[in-house]
Amino acid sequence: MSNDKRIAISGKSGCGNTTVSRLVAETLGVRFINFTFRSLAEERGMSLEEVLPLAEKDDAWDREVDRRQVALARQDGGCVLGSRLAIWMLGEADLKVFLTARPETRFARILKREGGELAAVAAFTGQRDERDRDRYIRLYNIDNDDFAFADLVIDTDDLTPSEIAARIITRLKEKFAS
Repeated sequence: MSNDKRIAISGKSGCGNTTVSRLVAETLGVRFINFTFRSLAEERGMSLEEVLPLAEKDDAWDREVDRRQVALARQDGGCVLGSRLAIWMLGEADLKVFLTARPETRFARILKREGGELAAVAAFTGQRDERDRDRYIRLYNIDNDDFAFADLVIDTDDLTPSEIAARIITRLKEKFAS
């Protein structure tokens, strides 16, 4: 199998998007793309904390991040695009993967990664999910709870990142077996 395939991996916060996307890209020897608000903030010499309130008031921030991700993914060569909207935004992806996990699993992963109190993480994540869904519908008419079209949906609750990455690579190989 050639290394010119484009893989799009999406899922909500705490499902393992970034970790798994990076691992798949490293395993396949292709570019890992994860351009975010944090990336845009760094480019502009700002902090993420400065960008987020601006993005809440101006859709241009979302549109810029999404446009840049897709432009990077469309450059020559294979890649793994890991983002909340990757499977929707990169329509021509050779493999579209959506990662899921129970809310409790997601909260525990976010707590481990970022610290804090479980109740606060659960409340913030629930609110973020609602805001994200509303924003994606408003901006792009994308309902990120409707991912049935994905080539592969993986429940990540009881899997390690390596096991998830292996399933994705296996499915890619099956899809392009000669």
